[in-house]
Amino acid sequence: MKKKIPIVIETVDLKGYWGRIKFEDNLIVDFSKTIEGLKKKMTKLLYDFHKLSSTKYAFEIQYDISGLFDDKKYLNASAVADRAGISRLMLRQYRIGTKFPTKEKLLKLEGAIHEIGEELKSLKIATRD
Repeated sequence: MKKKIPIVIETVDLKGYWGRIKFEDNLIVDFSKTIEGLKKKMTKLLYDFHKLSSTKYAFEIQYDISGLFDDKKYLNASAVADRAGISRLMLRQYRIGTKFPTKEKLLKLEGAIHEIGEELKSLKIATRD
């Protein structure tokens, strides 16, 4: 089984994706227009710094709070905060990086987003007959 290496998407803007990998004692940061491009760059950097072959690992895309709401603009941050039981003001502070959530708060946010996803998956749209 391949080792999973998380690429954390930190921010997304009109130019693309900023991501980071923490591997051993190194923090590797790069940018690309696409997530696939970011994976390619990180693959090269892992090889350059650690001689790590891409056959030995698989990337797992993760998001920090800013990157998540930057990339998934269809997510309503206020609704996610309400569902997770976190104040809207606190989530705004997490998004801009003035405060950082605990692991417990992150898990609440992730759970709320997964609930929304399950609701959307089971949604049926009526057609006119």
